[in-house]
Amino acid sequence: MYYIIKLMILIVRRIIISIALFLIVMAKNSEILKKFGKRVIELRTQKGFTSQMSFALKAKLDRTYVGGIERGERNVSLENIQKIAKTLGISLEELFRF
Repeated sequence: MYYIIKLMILIVRRIIISIALFLIVMAKNSEILKKFGKRVIELRTQKGFTSQMSFALKAKLDRTYVGGIERGERNVSLENIQKIAKTLGISLEELFRF
């Protein structure tokens, strides 16, 4: 009996983890994240940052994090949104005009 209960707990745990991973993947594919990422790419190139690396260094962000933002995979914090706008030399309002 003990082993059956233990097995059931493991199965339920795996189901919960699978659902959580599915929700994370769905959140990463959010339309607003993709729009924001495209806007960052557009403004970054307009402002003369030819690479994610040069932009990331100036903004004091990790290059892979900037790549994730631009691909719409990252849900960006307000602090990092502010860093992005400041590095681009624009207002937050202008950053969100997409």
